[in-house]
Amino acid sequence: MSESKVALITGANKGIGFETARQLGQQGMTVLIGARDAAKGEQAAKTLQAEGICAEAVVLDVTSRASVDAAAETVGNKYGHLDILVNNAGVFLDWGTSAFAVTEDVLRQTYETNVLGPFRMIQAFLPLLKKSPAGRIVNLSSVLGSTGLAADPSTVYSKSRGAAYATSKAALNMLTVAFANELRRTNIKVNNAHPGWVKTEMGGAGAQMEIPEGAQTSVRLATLPADGPTAGFFHKDDTLPW
Repeated sequence: MSESKVALITGANKGIGFETARQLGQQGMTVLIGARDAAKGEQAAKTLQAEGICAEAVVLDVTSRASVDAAAETVGNKYGHLDILVNNAGVFLDWGTSAFAVTEDVLRQTYETNVLGPFRMIQAFLPLLKKSPAGRIVNLSSVLGSTGLAADPSTVYSKSRGAAYATSKAALNMLTVAFANELRRTNIKVNNAHPGWVKTEMGGAGAQMEIPEGAQTSVRLATLPADGPTAGFFHKDDTLPW
């Protein structure tokens, strides 16, 4: 059993998830690298270990309830608790696609990862988070999931395409609030992070932000003090409209 802070980040073998693990590890936490591919997860963990970070790979496919439950059992048996859960894993399969052209299959695949993934993770790991004196859940959302901004024709968001991704993030926003409301009388805080437009495989080379900056919002929400917010939607220190 571990007495140090333990953080689990999904989709952490690359991109924002990997950098989130690095920044949390630099604060002295044990970071668990959630990855579907065991070899990629192990390589990411070894990279962080070489930097002096306590890191371990956990095989984890958020689209599979069996995989999620197995990971929860593994973490519980080894560490006995979980302090931070960052639901970072996500897909964007319909970039630039008209809402009329999105297929049911793409919509279903998107929701499996972006909505049902965090849903499964929170349900499975909640018993371990409740054993933490200051549990934190961070869901990676997107400003593209802001209904208010998308409905305003004066914003660039009203012109963006990708209805499967955008609606999945809007659903995740509501899921975050629902869980936060259920947990208001506990020490667990649940918030949404919009990382920004980041130079990852998903964001592309033309994105405005480097990966270390893109991880900052997740790290801030993962380390909120006792008087910090819950049921919020943030980018860095800014509150975003639902």
